[in-house]
Amino acid sequence: MPKKQISLTVNGSLVEGLVEPRTLLIHFIREQLNLTGAHIGCDTGHCGACTVEIDNMSVKSCMTFALQANGSNITTIEGVANPDGTLSALQEGFRMMHGLQCGYCTPGMIMRAHRLLQENPNPTETEIRYGIAGNLCRCTGYVNIVKAIQYAAAKINGTALPEAAE
Repeated sequence: MPKKQISLTVNGSLVEGLVEPRTLLIHFIREQLNLTGAHIGCDTGHCGACTVEIDNMSVKSCMTFALQANGSNITTIEGVANPDGTLSALQEGFRMMHGLQCGYCTPGMIMRAHRLLQENPNPTETEIRYGIAGNLCRCTGYVNIVKAIQYAAAKINGTALPEAAE
């Protein structure tokens, strides 16, 4: 199968590559760009461990061909930190509120929560739970993930931060 040239912006940098038409975006990101933060979980689009942003939309990269992303602006978990390299409010929230256990779902969960907070900067608990419903976590029961997102929203909005989880 002949390879096709693609060009996209990933985490603010223009990248190019040759891909077979059947190459999934997650494989291009991990194998050609060496950005291994997004995880391959289920390969069926159910778990959300591979979530990235494409043109300001949450997308499961295991269900997207790299060719479909040609010309797009992509943000991966590696692009979420602050420009000075410090943790973003969401990353800090997951750390402070213990929003992770094994960590496998964390990159995709943070990416989905990042988009959620862009769309709704002050979500209720119900809106958070609905907003992350497409991302599965088998460890946490979601309580601390919700708290982590509430922490990030409070920090972004300049309101009182919830107490850190013990």
